Amino acid sequence: MREERLLERIRRWEEEPSGRGRENPKRTIDSVVRHLQRLLNTRQGSAQIAEDYGSPDFAHLLQGGPEAPVDVETVIRDVIEKYEPRLTGVRVRYAAHDDEKLTHRFDVQARIQGDARPIYLETLVGLDGHIQVKG
Repeated sequence: MREERLLERIRRWEEEPSGRGRENPKRTIDSVVRHLQRLLNTRQGSAQIAEDYGSPDFAHLLQGGPEAPVDVETVIRDVIEKYEPRLTGVRVRYAAHDDEKLTHRFDVQARIQGDARPIYLETLVGLDGHIQVKG
């Protein structure tokens, strides 16, 4: 079962024993969004799993001038490709976010491994560097 991470599967099996063995695409996307939220809000060097697990301080990166959004696109894509193996064909694009100037929006397009349909996620980076991922 590739749709959920190990601890999510164990928790769901305890709460819903009859659901074992049934795949649910929405559950997979929800699990990926939760993981990306944690992954992108973890600062590199703060997790024991690996020194490069997580992301650098986006608030600092976004102050780097006009090329900063392109640098952040690259970082987001690289982090997702390395630490979210359920996603393939990851593309990240900076999107101007006119309605709220205090955030930067990055659109993520990818595919769940084994599924040809693309998924679209919205990643909002606040001035404080906090990241919100929406599916």
